[in-house]
Parts: sequence; C-alpha cells; structure tokens
Amino acid sequence: MPHPKMNFISKIANRFIYIIFLLFPWPVFAQNLVKYVQPMAGTAIATTASALKHGQAADTRFANTIPAVTAPFAMTQWTPETESGETKCVPPYYYKDSVFNGLRGSHWLSGSCTQDYGSFTIMPVTGKLKTANYGATFKHTDELSSPHFYSINLNQYKVKAAVTSTERCGIMQLTMGQADSLYLLIKANSDYHEGFVKVDKQKGEISGYNPAHRIYQGWGKSAGFSGFFVIRFERSLDKTGTFSGDKIFNADSIKNDAGTGIYAGFKLNKGEKLTIRIGTSFTSLDGARKNLQAEMPGFDFDKMVESSRVKWEKALGQINISTNSEQDKRIFYTSFYHAMQHPRLFNDVDGRYPRFAGDYQIEQLSGGNYYDDFSMWDIYRAQLPLFEILNPTLINNLAKSLILKGKQGGWMPVFPCWNSYTSEMIGDHTASVVSSAYLKGITDFDAKEAYQILRHNAFELPANRADYVEGKGRRALDSYLKYQYIPLEDSVRDAFHKMEQVSRTMEYAYDDYALAQFAKALKKPADYTALTKRAKYYANVFDATSGFVRGKHADGTWISPFDPDKKATYITEGTARQYTFYVPQDVTGLAKLMGGTKKLEQSLDSLFEKGEYWHGNEPGHQIPFMYNYSPSPWKTQAAVRKILATEYSDGPGGLGGNDDAGQMSAWYLFASMGFYPVNPVSGEYLLCSPLFDKIAITLQNGKKFEIICHKSSPKSMYIRSVKLNGKMMPDNFIRYNDIRNGGKLDIYLNDQPGNNWAIKPANQPKGM
Repeated sequence: MPHPKMNFISKIANRFIYIIFLLFPWPVFAQNLVKYVQPMAGTAIATTASALKHGQAADTRFANTIPAVTAPFAMTQWTPETESGETKCVPPYYYKDSVFNGLRGSHWLSGSCTQDYGSFTIMPVTGKLKTANYGATFKHTDELSSPHFYSINLNQYKVKAAVTSTERCGIMQLTMGQADSLYLLIKANSDYHEGFVKVDKQKGEISGYNPAHRIYQGWGKSAGFSGFFVIRFERSLDKTGTFSGDKIFNADSIKNDAGTGIYAGFKLNKGEKLTIRIGTSFTSLDGARKNLQAEMPGFDFDKMVESSRVKWEKALGQINISTNSEQDKRIFYTSFYHAMQHPRLFNDVDGRYPRFAGDYQIEQLSGGNYYDDFSMWDIYRAQLPLFEILNPTLINNLAKSLILKGKQGGWMPVFPCWNSYTSEMIGDHTASVVSSAYLKGITDFDAKEAYQILRHNAFELPANRADYVEGKGRRALDSYLKYQYIPLEDSVRDAFHKMEQVSRTMEYAYDDYALAQFAKALKKPADYTALTKRAKYYANVFDATSGFVRGKHADGTWISPFDPDKKATYITEGTARQYTFYVPQDVTGLAKLMGGTKKLEQSLDSLFEKGEYWHGNEPGHQIPFMYNYSPSPWKTQAAVRKILATEYSDGPGGLGGNDDAGQMSAWYLFASMGFYPVNPVSGEYLLCSPLFDKIAITLQNGKKFEIICHKSSPKSMYIRSVKLNGKMMPDNFIRYNDIRNGGKLDIYLNDQPGNNWAIKPANQPKGM
C-alpha cells in the first residue's frame, strides 16, 4: 500500500500539473470552443420566413435536434427526456415542455422525423417511492447544457441530476439537496411492450434491453437487435423491486408490459452524491459490460466530464474561425456539434456488431469501426463531404460499413437506419458516398467488391418480390430503364414515399453519374458509357415550353394542368420550380435546356424573387451556388449571405427545419467558410464570400488550409479577386486536393459586386 505522505505529494503534483494545463493549454484548445456550442438549438419551433411558408406542418418546422451529451459519432446520446416513448417524429426533448421524465440513453436520429429505438430512461425521485406520475416540473434556468455535460436541478425533489459520456457509455451523478430517500426508476422504453429490466444485488448491477423495430419498409417488424444497457452503482444495492405503472412488486426482473421498470432506493444525506456508470451495446449485455469496463472503469465523475470536454475541444478545434461576432461563433460551433452526431457507432470495443438486416446474428470486425443510421438522402450533399476533408479515416469506415451492409443483405441499402433496409426517401445515394470517397483517394476498402454491389442496385431488381417489398433494390428501376424516366403511371407503391416520379428520375440520374465516375476509375468503359447516358435522363422530365421539370405520362405527354409553384405528387417535398435545379452533375447541361446561362440566371432570379427558395428542404441546398455557372457569380455571394443571416440564428429556434442528421448544419459550415460541394463526387467546391475574417482548417494529415478575407470595409461581401497559395486564381471554384494539400486561399472583397470576376465559362465548373 502506498505511503499516505506519498499519496498527498502525488495529489499536490497532479493538481500543479492540472493548473499548468489550464494556464498553458495546447493550441487546439486555446479558444475554449465548447462554450460556443448551444445544444438546445433546434429544440424549439423554427420561425424563419421560409419555414413558415413552405413547412407542411408544425413537426417539419422543428429542427428535431436534442440537447445530446455525447462524443462525436457515438453509439448513444444522453438527453433529458420530456417526451416519453419512441414515437415517430417526436424527439425525446422539446424546449416548449416543462416536465422532466428522466435522463435517457437515446438513439434518436438527430434532426430527423424518424423514431428513437433501443432506448432507456433513468429518473430520480426522492421521499416516498413513486412509480407513476413522477415527472418533475422545471424551468430552463434549472438546466445547464453542453456537448460534454448536462445537469438539471429538480427543485420538486431537491436533487440535482447530471450526466457525461464516452462513445458507448454514460456516467450520472445525483446530488442531494437535503437528507432523504433517493429512488432511481429505470425503464426500457419499448412501445411494443417488449422491454426487459433486471436487478442483480450481488453484482451491484441493473441491466436490461429494449428490442428495436423497423419503420418504413417492413414497418413494425423486428430490426434483429436490441439496445442493451448495464448499470453499475458505486454503493451496494439495498432496497430494490419492480413496477408496472403505479403497481410495485417484490421481484428482481420484469418484461413485456407497459410502463415497467426497476427501482433502486438509497438513504442519502444532504450534499451526498450517488454516481452510477452505464454501458450500452447493440449486441448483448456482455457487450455492454465490456464497453463499460473499457471506457469507464471507475466512478470519477469529474474526471469523465473533463475527458469528454477535451474530446470535444479537439474535435471542434479542427476548424478555427476569427470574427468579432460572438453570435456567429455560437451558430458555427453549434452547427459543427450537430454535424458530428451521425452516422452512429454500432460496434462494441471488441469489434462485435449486429449483422445488417440480420436476426440477432453477431458479426466480428477485422479492424476499424462499423456505423449505421445514415440519413442518406440528406447527408451525402454536405455533411459527409465535410468529413471527407476533415476526417478521411471516418469516411473510410463509413464506406466499409456500407459495403458490409450490401454484402450481408445482398443489396446496397438506400437509407440504412436501425441497421435495416428502409427505402426511406428517394434516390440511391450510397453510390455517391462510396464513389466520392474512392475518387478522393479514400480507398482502404475493396473497390471492385464495392463497385459490384453498387452496380447490382443500378442495373438489377430482386427476382424475389418479397425482397423488393422489404426494401431491397432501387424503387421503380424497371420503369426508369424502360422509359428513361419514371412515368406517372408507375405509382411506386412499394415505397414509403410513393410516386414522386420526377424527383426520383432526377436523383437516379445523379447517382448514375456518380457510379459512372467510379466505373471510369476502375476502367470499365461499357458501364461508364451506359451510366453516363443515364446521367442525362433528367432532361427527359424537363419541359422546354414551361422551363421546368414536369410530370410525364408513359406516352410522352405532360401532365396538365401544371403550376410550378404548387406541391405535386410527382415531386418530393416541394414544387417543380424548386426541383428543376436539382441537376448537380450537369448544371451546364440544364442551362442549355433552359436556353443558355443567362436563362439559368433569370430562372434563379425568379425563384428567389417569388420567395420560392426553401432552405429547410435539402434538394435546394445547391441552388444559391448555381449562380456560379452564370454570367453573375456575385449573386451567389449575395444569396448565400442572405440565407446565412435569415435561416440560422442562435438560441433554441435557430434552425429553419429538420436538421436531418447534420445536413442543415453542414450547409452552414461550408457556406460560412466560403465554399460548397454542389456536386460532391466531382471534388469541386463553388466559392462564395466567407462570413469570417479568417478560417484555419487543421487536416488529418497534419497540414493546414487557411482562408483569409481582405475587406475594403467591414461591410464588404463581394469577391473582387482570389489567390491560391499566392497566385491569382481566376476560377470560382477550388478542388479537393487544393484543400487536402494544405495552403492559403486569399479572398479579396469589395462593397459592390465584382462584375468581372469569374464570369467566363472557362472559369466555371464544366459539369458533364
């Protein structure tokens, strides 16, 4: 046993080292960036003009984020719960609510309109044991929220609850405001009444699971895995039992009933703390135990809070911005935090994970990590491209995860969530993600194998109809190949999003372009030629007479009557005017269909002048940057600045619609830094004027890419000229390797539009 004096000296030394760390922090932590993150942002209803005009219902005007305590891309998020259950489109927390139901280990898809799954909740109550109607009223002044720590003072119970986390585990601390009995109520949140909770006094452990279920294709069926949790206590368990509603039982386990759980009671003095550790897993209770032992072996709550804080400082510190606007810093770093919620880590520390679309089968990784919850229709646009720049290792793991899903399920999923096929939304954008990674040199996967799985989706349909109904294969591929567009007569009935024929045609055309580039890189000329031809199928739903995309019958006639500004069944979540601009692979080709680049500019003008631009819906995210393909690139600079000012703010209502797993937030990050991937596969980023004076991006390879703004006045926002590494650059776009190689981009700004900068087609992206 160490000598007491040596323990004292060690403590003094550690305290001295900690003080030195605070006085002389590492440069990456110098700005204290965590303080700018507002986890409550997006938990209240949006009030932006476009959200009020175009949002279909109140639920689409919520960003549907939660105040998550988590690590970047972690397995489990820890959030206060104000909404019970796992109901579709209802997140665990709304800012408008005033009753706290506990701290939840959540798998909510951040910013979505999906569901939570495999979750559980821990609620502290004091005094007499209460197992029903135990929610505590609270005010937001009782809460403290950050990425690495959440606490709430429950005045009703005279107890403070706090939580911090690692990638797979959480640690909670309850602090007593008075001497009293403290009970913890632990519930598996199964809306299917399949949850199980058990107490083992001898081990000092409470454990349980909540089986996950599918939605969309296969709605209600088992997802083939559960959310498992194991809770360890720093003191021995004494008074325990089970409950169902207000009924209390003297038993050590309970399952398959509504409102059921375990309670554990303790006698504590004023100021006394109870700390509990929680491991989570998607494979087993044993997996949760191993995760807990590996990531959180002790009960030092403050140490884990600091460890989590440092982790977030490092992640946020990859991008440092210089600006005098504290509000802009809050919006930026909150967006960065939101962009690091998903995809979700799915494997245990030992590499075990549930087989994709499997039936409680477990697979073993040979290396790396396995991820799920890809809100693919959203995040292929900007969120994943952001991390192609910042974290190629993550992108490689994501690509390998998608390839594993395709191998294990037989078909590449189009929107893999809760480790299942969903066929949610439209398109087949895994083709974009995997192709883009490979073309950018992120290649630590079997490219030939990946290509064959993607090709399977693009050229074939399941021979077994049951597989198709389950969500395997592209929806309406047979019609797309037969007519070279999807006609109105094909209602696409085996999909959650039925019809939407024009939008599907356009998104498949982009995916075919993406796969064509992969085919070219792998020297497959026949496939490249066929897919490149299909990449122009978008033109088959463009009506030259009206100047818009339009629903088309199998006989080639256009739908009538036609109003480009009314929502239509053949358009996904929008109007024909809005969707006309979804041709990221061939903007120059779209301009030709319209009658030239000047006509493209006029069409863009009309969209904005009519107030028809809807930033809350992803298919329009590239639109403001499309002026860079016109004679007036300065209009991109003006449009983007306006969107940054009106569609984003700080505070709980600061997002204009569903954040969709970080896509809305990633748009802000790119746009505010001055570049955006209109066509993610191309590796080209369209320029606009940065919001900040200086941006420094620290790359994973150790290099830095800096963007420096030189303004004629504080109001300057129009680009006069650009230099890349000291050389004049006439183009209005930069390339992936310009960034990944490190260097400096100098952007010179004026108060008035620069009518001569990058106005020639030679200085603009070429498209196809």
